[in-house]
Amino acid sequence: MGHEAPIVQVFGLHINLSTVLMEFVASAIVLLIAITATRHLTSGVPRGWQNFMEWLVEFVQGIIGGTMHEGLGRKFLPLGVALIMFVFVANMLGLPFALIIDHTLWWKSPTADPHVTLSLAILVLLIAHVYSIRENGLQGYLKSYLHPVAFLLPINIVEQFSNTLTHGMRLFGNIFAGEVLLGMLASAVKVGLWAAFLVAPFIMVWQGFSIFVGAIQSFVFVTLAMVYIAHKVEVHD
Repeated sequence: MGHEAPIVQVFGLHINLSTVLMEFVASAIVLLIAITATRHLTSGVPRGWQNFMEWLVEFVQGIIGGTMHEGLGRKFLPLGVALIMFVFVANMLGLPFALIIDHTLWWKSPTADPHVTLSLAILVLLIAHVYSIRENGLQGYLKSYLHPVAFLLPINIVEQFSNTLTHGMRLFGNIFAGEVLLGMLASAVKVGLWAAFLVAPFIMVWQGFSIFVGAIQSFVFVTLAMVYIAHKVEVHD
C-alpha cells in the first residue's frame, strides 16, 4: 500500500520497530486501565472503571468455567484477563488511523503482524506444557501423548504444532485483512473530494465491523487458549 516497515537488524535478527512500538503502546494502555480500575476499590456498588473491570473478570471467569474446573480456573484467571485486554486493545489500535512518515508505517495494530500473534500462541503453548508437568508430573505429562491410545502418539505431537499455528494465524489473518481493506478505502480519499465523500460511509461501516471482529477475535483467542491449557493440564487415566 505504498509504505515500508522500519526494520533494524540486531544480533542477526530483523526487528520491526513499529511492531515493538505498538506492543509497548498496547501494554501501556492495558496497564493504565488496570491501575485506574483498581486505584480506588470499594466494597460497595462499583462505579466507572472498577465496574468495567469486575464485569471483565466475571466474563473471563465464564470463559474459563466452560473449559476447566474451578480450582484450576482460578490459577489462569489473571492470564485470561491480561490476554483478552491486550489482544482487544492491540486489535483496536490500527482502526482510527495509520501513521506513515516518509513512506514508513509506524502506527498499526500489532496483532496485524504474525510474529506477535504467533508469539502469543507459543506463550500459551509453553504455559500449557509447563503446568501440565507441574500438575501431573513428568510421567503424567508424557502419558498424555498416549491418550486415548498409544498409536496416536505422532498425531498428538503434530497436534501441538498445528494448534499453535492456527491459534496465532487466525488472529493475524482477521486483523491484517481488516487493516488492508481500510487502507484500500482510505487510499481512495486521495483521488479527490467526490471520491472521499463516496467512500466515507464505507470506511465508517467497515471500522464498526472491524471493532466487532476485533472483539470477537480477542474472545476466540482467549477461549482457545484456555481450552488448550485445560486439555494439556487435565489428568488422563
